[in-house]
Amino acid sequence: MTETALVRPVRVLIVDDSAFMRTALARMIASEAGLEVVAIASSGSEALEKIASHDPDVVTLDVQMPGLDGLGTLRCIMQRFPRPVIIVSAMAEKDAEITFNALSAGAFDYVPKQLSDASLDIAHIRCDLIDKIRAAVAARRQSVAFSLRKPGPSGFNSAEMVSPLAPAVVAIGVSTGGPKALVEILPRFPRDFPLPILIVQHMPEGFTGPFAQRLNALCAITVHEACAGELIQPATAYIAPAGLHMRVKHRLSDARPIIVLDPQPESALHIPSVDVLMKSVATFYGTNAVGVIMTGMGSDGAEGMKAIYHAGGLTIGQDEDTCTVYGMPRACAELGVLGRIVPLGDIPGQILQATRRHLPA
Repeated sequence: MTETALVRPVRVLIVDDSAFMRTALARMIASEAGLEVVAIASSGSEALEKIASHDPDVVTLDVQMPGLDGLGTLRCIMQRFPRPVIIVSAMAEKDAEITFNALSAGAFDYVPKQLSDASLDIAHIRCDLIDKIRAAVAARRQSVAFSLRKPGPSGFNSAEMVSPLAPAVVAIGVSTGGPKALVEILPRFPRDFPLPILIVQHMPEGFTGPFAQRLNALCAITVHEACAGELIQPATAYIAPAGLHMRVKHRLSDARPIIVLDPQPESALHIPSVDVLMKSVATFYGTNAVGVIMTGMGSDGAEGMKAIYHAGGLTIGQDEDTCTVYGMPRACAELGVLGRIVPLGDIPGQILQATRRHLPA
């Protein structure tokens, strides 16, 4: 028997109270090589029974269900049967808040559900869902591997790495696992933090505004969704709006830095794009830029971090052990453009250390 024949397909449980959605998702997943729908459930209580009897690798979970709702079901799964759960959520603002609560409760990621019971168009979520199912399984295997191995030394001696000039801005790129990661690090910046923070978090439209509001309530610095033409201020974090790229340019009247938002290039895989932001920051700030790449699928940000690195700025990558998905940081590491590779919790300290090193005595 070949090695390929021994590879077990990824087993998926679908949980949704809509019969149409259960059928649509089941067909979508079952038609993908290497994936198998082992069961479907129409309620939270039924989902818990199916997990106990079928032991799926991944669960897709609707958040709005009668009886035991999605959040209650998720909490039970995390307590009794911990495994990756992907939230399949509608895209209204109230659903965004529920989705963020689910991520805080342990969900791996979410897929925005734009389908109605009368719609047969599922192509727009297919790739996203399949990619996230595969990423969830890979992340689970990675976490098991890390639990079995002894911790080793970090790839770089960050204590010996020195930012050449005084930092003037922080640009952060993040995707899968990003909401939880940003909730962990942004509250660690003090109210008098002397730099602006520009953030691209891959999110669907309708999610970035509520997410910025959520972060603002948790942080000492100000956090809001970026607005076109606004001045870039210290102690403020700007979240790029979904559907628009974010760049930096000089204001014509006094050459102060302002935010530019536009949908070009429309050909970018992600809008907003981490690469677009970071290339702009590298051009505008040069050696005074700090680039941070964090958890996420794919390679968005690799070219942008490369631009900051070659401009003489400070580049920081989240390490593999603390990433939900070690994709975007891996792409940067393979290019050799990371000045420092550190655990997620150490990122604010690295930035603050670089900033304080250049404060006047």
